[in-house]
Amino acid sequence: MKMLLKRYKYFLVLLVINIVVYGLYPSVGQNSIDITWSNAVEMLSVIPPIFILLGLLDVWVQRETMIKLMGEKSGILGALVAFFLGSAAAGPLYAAFPIAGVLLQKGSKFSNVLIFIGAWSTTKIPMLLFENSSMGWKFMVTRFMIDIPGIILIAYITEKLLNEREKQHIYDQASFK
Repeated sequence: MKMLLKRYKYFLVLLVINIVVYGLYPSVGQNSIDITWSNAVEMLSVIPPIFILLGLLDVWVQRETMIKLMGEKSGILGALVAFFLGSAAAGPLYAAFPIAGVLLQKGSKFSNVLIFIGAWSTTKIPMLLFENSSMGWKFMVTRFMIDIPGIILIAYITEKLLNEREKQHIYDQASFK
C-alpha cells in the first residue's frame, strides 16, 4: 500500500487540489476537471498504439542491429538514423520517451537518443509542412537549419557533461525488466 501511495503521490496531490478548487470555486474546478478529462482521453488514444509499436520494435529489431545502427560506434549514421526516426514520428512529445527507453535498452548511444528526442520535438515532418503553409518556406527552412545544429550540440554537450555513473543510471532506469 505504501509503495502504491508513493508511486501515485503526484496524481493524488493533484486530485486533492482539484477537489479543493472545485469546492471553493465550482466553475474553476469544473473547468479543471473538463481539461483533465480531455487530456486523459487524448493520452489514452495515443499511448496504446505507441506501446504496440514498442512491442513490435522490441521483438522485430535485434539488439545487435540497433547497436550497429545507433550504438557507441555508429558515428554519423547513428545520428542520422536517430534524426530521421524522430522527424518521421507522429504524436505528442510524451510518446517519444517510452520509445527512447527502448532505444536505450537496445544499446543506442545516449547522444543518439537525445537527438531522437530533439528531432521528435522540433523537426517533425507534419510540423514543417504546417510551417511552410502558414509562415512560408523561408521561415521553415531557417528554423530547420537552426534546429539541426542546436539538437546535435545539445545532445553531445549533455552526453559529455554526464559522467559514466549518471549515464548508467539512466540506462538502468530505461530497463523495463
